[in-house]
Amino acid sequence: MDKRNKDILDIALPSIVSNITVPLLGLVDMAIVGHMGDASYIGAIAVGSMVFNVIYWIFGFLRMATSGMTSQAFGRGDKSESADLLSRALTVGIGIGLVFVAAQVPVGWLAMKAMQPTADVYYLAQRYFSICIWGAPAVLGLYSMTGWFIGMQNTRVPMVVSIMQNVVNIMASVVFVYVLGMKVEGVALGTLTAQYAGLAMAMAMLRRRYRSMLHAYTIKALADGKAMMRFFTVSRDIFLRTLFLVAVNLFFTSAGASQGAVILAVNTMLFQLFTLYSFVMDGFAYAGEAIGGRYYGAGDAAGLKDTVSRLFKWQLVMTIAYTLIYAAGSGTFVSLLTDEAAVTAAASDYLPWAVAIPFAGMGAFYWDGLYIGLTATRGMLAATFSGATAFFTVYLTLFPVWGNHALWLSLVMYLVTRGVVQTLMWKKTCGKLCG
Repeated sequence: MDKRNKDILDIALPSIVSNITVPLLGLVDMAIVGHMGDASYIGAIAVGSMVFNVIYWIFGFLRMATSGMTSQAFGRGDKSESADLLSRALTVGIGIGLVFVAAQVPVGWLAMKAMQPTADVYYLAQRYFSICIWGAPAVLGLYSMTGWFIGMQNTRVPMVVSIMQNVVNIMASVVFVYVLGMKVEGVALGTLTAQYAGLAMAMAMLRRRYRSMLHAYTIKALADGKAMMRFFTVSRDIFLRTLFLVAVNLFFTSAGASQGAVILAVNTMLFQLFTLYSFVMDGFAYAGEAIGGRYYGAGDAAGLKDTVSRLFKWQLVMTIAYTLIYAAGSGTFVSLLTDEAAVTAAASDYLPWAVAIPFAGMGAFYWDGLYIGLTATRGMLAATFSGATAFFTVYLTLFPVWGNHALWLSLVMYLVTRGVVQTLMWKKTCGKLCG
C-alpha cells in the first residue's frame, strides 16, 4: 500500500472505531436500567439520552470548525496558529457548556415539554437530566479537542479516549447502581464520571504529545478579534446546517410515529442500517477533513486532487460493499432485532429503501469531509438547505398517495440532493487549487 492510501487509513480506521464506541455509552446505560424491573427507568434514560443527543449534535460545529481550520494551519506548518485554534475552540466549548449548566432549570423544563414523557417517566428523566447536564462543559470541551486532534492528523487519541470512556462508564455505573444501590441517579453519575474522565485523559495526552506547543496557549488567542470572528463565522454556518439535519431526522422519526407503532418500529430498525453505514463513511470523511485541509492549507494542488480521487475510490468501494451486504442480509438484520410477526412482515415492503441508502448517501458523506477541511461551510449549508427543502417537498407532495414509502423517498432525495449540490459547487469552492 502506498503512503497516501496509508495516510487515509491512518485517519479513517481509528475514527471508525471511535464512531462505533459512541453509541455504546447509551447502550450501557440502557442495559443497566433494563434490569431494574420497571419500564419507567428505561423510558427515563431514553428521554434523557435523546435530549442530550440533540443538544450535543447541534453543537457539533465545535469539532468540525476546529478540525478544518487546524488541518489548514497544520498544512502551512503554523504551530502557533494551531495552538491558538485549540485555545479558542476549547474556551468556546467549555464556555457554552457552563452556560448550559447555569441555565439548566429552564433548559430542562423546555426539554421535558418538548419530549412530553408520561408522569411516571417525567420525574425520573428530570433526575437523569439534572445530573448529566453538569457534564456539558466536559462533552463540549472534548468536542473541541477531538476536532483539534483530527486537524493535527491524529485520530488515535480520540479513539483511545472513546474506548476509555466506555470502560469508565461501565465500571462507574456498576458501582453506583449495584454496589451503592442507586437507580437512575447511579446511571447518570456513571455517565458524568465517564465524560470528565474522557476530558481529563484528552488533556493528559495533549500535554504528553504536544508539550512543545502548549506555551502558545495564551489569552492572546482569544483577544484576536479577526481570528475569533472567522471561527464564529465558520461555526455559524455549520450550526445552521446542523439545525436542518436535526429537523430532517426528528421529522423522519415523528412522521413514522404518527403512522402507528408497527411503522415506527420498522423505520427505526431500518434506519439503523443507515447509522451503521454512517459509522464507516464518517471515518473516511474525517480523513477528508484532515488530509484535504492539510493540502489546502499548504497550497498543494496536486496533493489535494490526489486526496479527492483516492477518497472517492475508498468510499465507492465501501458503498458497493454495504449495498451488497444490505441487499443480501437486510431481512435477516430485521429478524435479529425483533420476532414480532407484524413488524417483520411490514418491514419487507421497505427493505429496498434501506438497500438504496448507501448510494444515496455516498455523495453527502464524501463531500462533507472535504468541505470541512477547506472550511467551505457556506457550501455545506447551501447543500443541506437544498436537501431539507427536497425532503419536505417530496414528503408533503407524495405522502397522501404513497404513505411511508414517500417518507423513505424523501430521505433518499434529501441525501442525493446534498451530494449533487456539493458536487456542482466543488470547483468554485476549491478555487485555483482545483482549476
